[in-house]
Amino acid sequence: MTDKPIEWLRPDGRAYCIAEAGVNHNGDLGLAMDLVDAAVAAGADAVKFQTYNVDRLLRRDTPKAAYQVATTGEADGQFGMLEKLQLSEDEHHRLIEICAVRGIVFISTPFDEVSADLLEGFGVPLYKIPSGEITNVPLLRHVGAKNRPVILSTGMAKLGEVETAVEVLRGGGVDRLALMHCVSNYPTDPVDVNLR
Repeated sequence: MTDKPIEWLRPDGRAYCIAEAGVNHNGDLGLAMDLVDAAVAAGADAVKFQTYNVDRLLRRDTPKAAYQVATTGEADGQFGMLEKLQLSEDEHHRLIEICAVRGIVFISTPFDEVSADLLEGFGVPLYKIPSGEITNVPLLRHVGAKNRPVILSTGMAKLGEVETAVEVLRGGGVDRLALMHCVSNYPTDPVDVNLR
């Protein structure tokens, strides 16, 4: 890595601001478009969503995480919850179009190889790998082979797992890689942020 690891994101040295839309659209395309508009109004450089196929991601009996139960209740399990939040190919296309019109970069996190291929077909400028997939070597290899920049979250990983993920991505051809310090607790308690 270079001394300025995100120079490829923002050559002028200023912070590159990515608005996290994630699945906060609740499966509603109109709300997703509102999140794009909110990101633009806030001055963000990019807005990031999530791309996945719930059938490839989870077993039907997967329970929700504790933070998910606290915010959404226990009904539906994780599969049912994420199925309702999944964006279709057409919805991705419409969001990418609205981002282009609004002048903001569309980014999405692929959770499986098919989703990465879908995003590749749309010509996304980079991939964002979530910390929960940092040990998913097949996905890392698949994304790495696309030779696009990668932002890699590290919140759920040990240092050795981060090092392995970096080696896999670099070995696959990724030459522009940014590591994100993150805390996988939603919302993060300020005492756990550890920005130093």
